[in-house]
Amino acid sequence: MLGMAVKAFVISLAFLSLTVMAQNNSAATAGSPGCGDDAIKFSVKTDKGQHPSQPETGKALIYFIEDDSNFNSTPKPTTRAGLDGKWMGATHGNSYLSFSVDPGVHHLCASWQSAGAHPLAGLLMGVSTGQDSKAAALHFTAEAGNTYYFKVRNIFFRADSSSSTKIDLSLTPLDNDEGQLLANKSAHSTSAQKK
Repeated sequence: MLGMAVKAFVISLAFLSLTVMAQNNSAATAGSPGCGDDAIKFSVKTDKGQHPSQPETGKALIYFIEDDSNFNSTPKPTTRAGLDGKWMGATHGNSYLSFSVDPGVHHLCASWQSAGAHPLAGLLMGVSTGQDSKAAALHFTAEAGNTYYFKVRNIFFRADSSSSTKIDLSLTPLDNDEGQLLANKSAHSTSAQKK
């Protein structure tokens, strides 16, 4: 009787594992309540003429700023901005996007979208190294009337052809003064979901 119960438990555990693996086929966004559907991709245009603005009445304003100053390769990654499980848009190169949020606790995510057929696609997707990151997440509490700045730092560094490559993505909150300075030096991103 105990042997049958153990077999049933093992089979149930195996089935549950397969179900979880099928639902989380992307390591980039698995486990983050801020990220959206990994299959969604964006095309991005940048404009240097835009500048930071003020929050809407009763809402907070979020700046998502991509910093590629330490990304020593091309193409630069397209980085998606997720909020509470939905993609809000994307940035590319040293650029930013902004969006309004209601007051309260929110989950923010940054994730590289696939580089497609580019020769560096494997590196950008983190396939070449199991420890390198291509997604980051954090949570924050927004208050109406406030502006919040978050920096996504993309890193790609290779000392020479024989050494290992460092690939990383980090998401950090910024002081408002530093955030304004970085946003003013960056281009404004406008993104559209690819069909």
